[in-house]
Order: sequence, then structure tokens, then C-alpha cells
Amino acid sequence: MKHGNHKVPAGIGALALLLGASLTACGQEGDGASAAKPKGGEPTVCLVMKSLGNEYFQVMQKGAEQHAEERGDLKLQSSGIQNETDIDGQVAAINRCVTEQADALVVAPADSRALVAPLQRARKAGLKVINIDVKLDDAALKSAGLTVPFVGPDNEAGARMSGEVLAKALGKGAEVVILEGNPGAANAQQRKAGFEAAAAAGGLEVVDSKTAHWETDEAYNVVANLLTTHPGVKGVLASNDSMALGALKAIAAKKASVKVASFDNIEAIRPYVKSGAVVATVDQFAAKQAADGIDQAMKAIKGEAPSGWVKTDVKVVTAADLG
Repeated sequence: MKHGNHKVPAGIGALALLLGASLTACGQEGDGASAAKPKGGEPTVCLVMKSLGNEYFQVMQKGAEQHAEERGDLKLQSSGIQNETDIDGQVAAINRCVTEQADALVVAPADSRALVAPLQRARKAGLKVINIDVKLDDAALKSAGLTVPFVGPDNEAGARMSGEVLAKALGKGAEVVILEGNPGAANAQQRKAGFEAAAAAGGLEVVDSKTAHWETDEAYNVVANLLTTHPGVKGVLASNDSMALGALKAIAAKKASVKVASFDNIEAIRPYVKSGAVVATVDQFAAKQAADGIDQAMKAIKGEAPSGWVKTDVKVVTAADLG
């Protein structure tokens, strides 16, 4: 072919076209880091949650979307993971937020330590980071040189309140077991501590404590085994309602007389609270947590210094509250 008065060899021309096409494809499929971010317009806030198979996080997502719409001054991108232990899925979601050059990241971590490194990368990329629901590990944050504001409840206090209702219902000396959440999650440790404190104060005997990783099916198997190993058990302290549902199924299968205390106040647990099979659960207001997290992210984007801990409410819920 010709360019001006100079002839360009066909092979070189073909190579140039090939390189051009290759570069165009890279621009479309690459990590987006080289793409110029549009100036002006509404900031983007990424919300990364835990399992959307859990009704609690479905409520959180809906509340976040409603709050973002009501504010009208941001673009919300929300995502969840396949199950409660899908840490790699959360890391991938955080990385997408960085790649897409979001302005802020609001995250409910599946693991309080494992998520610190990807969040550190997000901060280095310029994103404001807000932690909700499950507090990141203080030692891991310190090691990474990070200070991340936390928006969430006092999980230990909430679990203690739920456990106190069970202690009153069962009386001193009753044997109970604890269903723990993910071992790496701070709220799992805090809720276990709250249950243990309630049991000690109420004279309950904790005969075993096992994790079911927040999952219903796993809780069914764990509780079925616990009831076989400890046939005298009269109560289950479940660290979330999803596990409580599995526990209730196992109790029914064994035809056992066992009461449950729980945490989260999802819609699916309320019939059992009304019937008395679950003596108490705890509302930690998932939608409000997400809204508060978004508000803190927007403050950070505008240059305001977020608070260290925005403590959100917890409320014990019993049959009397549900009518």
C-alpha cells in the first residue's frame, strides 16, 4: 500500500494492523487500570457483602439500594458471594472495584484477617474503605498500617442479651451447646463470647461449641451429631438465624425438647420465635448498617474524617415483640 509518496512494505502494514487490533482488544479486556476515569459526575461506591444466600444480606442489599436511590448523589455497585466461606469470591469482588476505579468500598468481610491485604491494595489504589457488619482484625490492620472505620453493632452484647433469654427459659444447670460462625470472623468470636457470658451468668452448662460456618445445612449436621453425643442438651445458642434454622430441623428430626436462642431476626426465623421454639433472636438492622456505611463512605470521598466506630443498634426480639 502507499502512504504519501512512499511505499510501505505489505508485511509491515499487516503487522501494524495486527498490533493495533491487539492493543484495542487489551483496552477492552484488560484490568482497566490504564483507562482514564471520567471527571465529574456521581462517585461510585462498591458494596461487597457476604453470602446473598443468607436472607440477612439480601435485606442489607435491598436497604443499600434504597438508600442510594434516596440520596441520589452516588452510583452503587453491590455484590455478594456464593457462600459464607467464599473468601476468594470477596477478594475478586474487591479487585473488580479497584479495576473499575470506584471511589469507595464498603465491605462486610467474610474473614477479619484474610480481607486486610486486598483492602490495603484498594486503599493504595485510592479507594476510601469502610468496614461494616464484621470488624476487621485490629492486629492485622496494624500490621498492614491501615486504619479503617467500622460501622456495626456490639456483637458480644447482642449475643449476651439473646443468651440471657435462653438462660431464663431453661434455668440453672441446663446443658447447652453453641453454634459458632466462621472461625476467622470477628463477629463469630464476639457472639461466642457473648453467649458464654450469658451462660455463665445464668448458670447454664456449655457442654460443647462447634462451628457451622453460618450455614443452615452444616448446622443441621452439626446439631444432629451434638444431640447424639450430648443427649441431655436442652438449649442451642446459634450465632445466626441461618444456623438456627438448621438446628431446628435437627431438633425436630430427633424429636428432642430443645430451645434455641439466635441472632439476626431474619423473616424466616420469626414463625419459630412466635411459636417459642426460638426464645430470642437479635435484630442488628442490616439495611441501616449498609446505609450508615454508605454515608461514611461519601463523607470520606468529600474529605471528611470518618468516625472510628459508628456503633449501630442491636435489639433482642422475642415472641412478645412479634405479637
